[in-house]
Amino acid sequence: MPPRRLLAAALLMGLFTTAAQADEGMWMPGQLSDIAAPMRAAGFRGDVRTLADVTRPPLSAVVRAGGGTGAFVSGDGLLLTNHHVAYGVIQYNSRPERDIIEGGFIAAGRSDERPSNPDFRVLVTVGFDRVTDTVLEAARGLQGRAYFDAVDAASKRIVADCEQAGDVRCSVANMYYGTDFYRIRQLELRDVRLVYAPPRAIGNYGDEIDNFMWPRHTGDFTLLRAYVSPDGRPADYSPYNVPYAPPAHLQIARTGLHAGDFAMLAGYPGVTFRHRTADEFEAQVTRTLPQRVAVFDALIAAVEQAGQGDADVRTRYAAQLQSLKNNRKRAAGELEGLRRSDAVTQRREDERAMLAATPAATRGEIDALRTVLAEGDAMGERDLLLGLVASQTQLMRAALLLERLRLESARPDGERETGYQRRDHALIEGVLRQAQRRYAPAAEKALMTVLIGRYQQLPDAQRLPAFDAAFGRTPESLARALDTLYAGTRLGDEAERLSRFAAARDGRALADDPLIALAGPLVAAQLEIEHARKSRDGEQLRLRPAYMQALFAWRASQGRAVYPDANGTLRVSYGRVEALSPRDAVTYAPVTTVAGIVEKHTGQAPFDAPRPLLDAIARGDFTGTDEPSLGTQPVNFLTNLDTTGGNSGSPVLNARGELVGLNFDSNWESVSASWWFDPRLKRAIHVDMRYMRWLMAEVYPAPALLEEMGLPAR
Repeated sequence: MPPRRLLAAALLMGLFTTAAQADEGMWMPGQLSDIAAPMRAAGFRGDVRTLADVTRPPLSAVVRAGGGTGAFVSGDGLLLTNHHVAYGVIQYNSRPERDIIEGGFIAAGRSDERPSNPDFRVLVTVGFDRVTDTVLEAARGLQGRAYFDAVDAASKRIVADCEQAGDVRCSVANMYYGTDFYRIRQLELRDVRLVYAPPRAIGNYGDEIDNFMWPRHTGDFTLLRAYVSPDGRPADYSPYNVPYAPPAHLQIARTGLHAGDFAMLAGYPGVTFRHRTADEFEAQVTRTLPQRVAVFDALIAAVEQAGQGDADVRTRYAAQLQSLKNNRKRAAGELEGLRRSDAVTQRREDERAMLAATPAATRGEIDALRTVLAEGDAMGERDLLLGLVASQTQLMRAALLLERLRLESARPDGERETGYQRRDHALIEGVLRQAQRRYAPAAEKALMTVLIGRYQQLPDAQRLPAFDAAFGRTPESLARALDTLYAGTRLGDEAERLSRFAAARDGRALADDPLIALAGPLVAAQLEIEHARKSRDGEQLRLRPAYMQALFAWRASQGRAVYPDANGTLRVSYGRVEALSPRDAVTYAPVTTVAGIVEKHTGQAPFDAPRPLLDAIARGDFTGTDEPSLGTQPVNFLTNLDTTGGNSGSPVLNARGELVGLNFDSNWESVSASWWFDPRLKRAIHVDMRYMRWLMAEVYPAPALLEEMGLPAR
């Protein structure tokens, strides 16, 4: 049976027979009509058909915000997301003389709302259509790089045709690993401004000690506002722009949830790997995650050392340091969780049984897939380190970006690498501009020392002549090279970066600079790596559908559904408020209150609750935002909703579709759920909207914003 027919069969057999597993699943909106019965049985009271349409409420109010999710909460473009999702926006507007990371921010009016960093985007999904046949038509019969190029070219044509109408940004999403493809149309809002952010000791109360932990007492929320040109079209920042009128906005509930109550979440989860092979599970546990933990530890130490005694460096690298800490803890938690659940053994046994029930021809393709995966795994640590060079630096990243843009601009636009086409110029310019407030020479050299220093220790088979020539093979040669490069570069000046951007986008030669000169051979080496990767990716696109075909059939025989792994597209999950019992004799209630803030308070970061908050708690006036069954103010709550990275900022809705919570974290025991879902331990952590309302009414008042959201000031 063809893979797509098996997919349909698996869904039809599995979706209606898995009530006990209904809490697992990140469903595409178009799949929700098929699971209407279990959703209603779980407690949903709305019309499931409205959830299948991304252009209708409530999904039309849910957007991609930066690296996470957000939701419109007023008709004037007011957008609610996490404090940590908007942390880069907050950092970008902070100065040593006015540190709004520490002190928080409340705009005095719309004219006081602060522009976000130039590369921050809000994406509003306005279309989601299946294009599988169009994407795969020219790829049939091809292999390797040719297969990849055929899929890539077809996807670019679809995107180009989609964007001809203007004002939308389009993409093609790969579902079920090369089995199904969808065209996604999104409005790209580029003028996004900071409206309200609580102080660090509320928005990030507990910091890394509490990160991925329960009980939690964090007010992890921030309000932004999206703007457009006076004619309603997406535009760069301008004081003449007007608030965006979203197609819908969510209404914040006046009441909360209780244990067992239905809950639903919509958002843009990043990546999950639950349908990967047993070999990939093993590589993740034995190699990839230990490598990630080690390198993140070293990067964190480098940034912290560079910021000692220098408030300006600490401010410039605050958002990056927070991201590094989060990624490090996530990798460590994922590693511990996969080991604790013995996920490798369980996946291996499940796969072995699946293959025993799979036709020989399909097994042959799966064997070929395993060979390709092993080739990529052999270069995994090198690719990790060089990828971090391009993402964790500012000036080195700018030089590599500019050189690659120069090379790509010499080609017809439709043939350029994704990320370097004319449609990408505004975002590239934003990346080059934001560096001005996020760069310090000593910090960048420290980061490069960590990354290239670790690269120097790799075996010869993973080394690249261009990188060896640039930095040598010893710590001493690396130090000399970095001192020379950063003493001589002029890319620390925004005007120097932008003048070269103007040349690069026209395909012209770039003005001399030590980093620009170095970028030439380094980009050439990157292109060699990229060619090998695309050849492997082409084979994976061709061969993974065979693995998915076997998985569809195997899961259908078990009466289980196969939802697509997360890939940054809009998804919906549903479940209930549920307590957590992570180990013997330990049970956690699903709700925390302000009493826990006081109990944790030490007066020292990260448990240094602000005095206005402590005073308000002591007054005990929680009228209108309290939880009657507890007689006090709730702060956070737990559900068993299926989430992962990217779901930060996702709105949590009650059975009537009202906004009751804001997703911001998972418990430690479930960090590994991106690979292995365990319903006994998977919990998501949310800000109770009543806590946000109370803070905005009683502690750091913003009555105009409460009124805008249709909420009482008290």
